[in-house]
Amino acid sequence: MRTFGRIKNEDGTMSWVQVSTSANGDNSYVYLTTLIQVLKLVLQESPFYANYGIPAIQSVVQQILPDFYVMQTQAQFAPYFASLIISRTSADPPTYQVNVVTKQGARINETVAG
Repeated sequence: MRTFGRIKNEDGTMSWVQVSTSANGDNSYVYLTTLIQVLKLVLQESPFYANYGIPAIQSVVQQILPDFYVMQTQAQFAPYFASLIISRTSADPPTYQVNVVTKQGARINETVAG
């Protein structure tokens, strides 16, 4: 299995990197990368999964944070990890702390700006 993630290079440019299943068959980083990309997507932006993403533009207009959609995303990805907790750390811009414990026991903490 593989997915692609956007990263910011040292010079400020953006590029895509491929994340694949590890040699021991673990897909944790594939799912984590996909989860982070979903949190950065606009709702219905994905050509494959219309339910992925959060309504960022609508949230700005309505002045309501997209926490419901983040909770829905957490529920979609929770089966792939031993533990998955997504919590809002900042409202402007919406920033979320993603805490993961993989099924192999690795702990991963990542901050994601929407």
